[in-house]
Amino acid sequence: MDDRSTTVRELMDLVLRFSRERDWEQFHHPKDLGICLAIEVGEVLEHFRFRTDAAIRGDLEDPDRRRAMAHEMADCLWALLRLADVCGIDLAGALEEKIALAAEKYPVEQSSGRADKYTAYVRSGEEDETGEESSEKN
Repeated sequence: MDDRSTTVRELMDLVLRFSRERDWEQFHHPKDLGICLAIEVGEVLEHFRFRTDAAIRGDLEDPDRRRAMAHEMADCLWALLRLADVCGIDLAGALEEKIALAAEKYPVEQSSGRADKYTAYVRSGEEDETGEESSEKN
């Protein structure tokens, strides 16, 4: 399998099949899978904590350390795939919708090269998505 030729559904089916073979579906409730995902993300972050960007780049050049990071990221993907499947979420569709919403919040002409939150682009007197008036100015 590789990213270029494998669909999200194929990945969901892979982890579902693995889980069914072990009778683990009984443990795969949204709350538990959400907690699992949060824990696994924390394990990914352990590879970056107190590390410089240069040190992390060095780790990525070391095959064993790169593999360890990849395995932690795969654990996150596994948990996310199971969570989405259990909740009936179409991840590809949800991502496409989220990108469209983000494009509205972060217009290229205002956000290019900036790391500000979208609320920095809301002009004074306009409402943000919460319906609250912004006091920030562009």
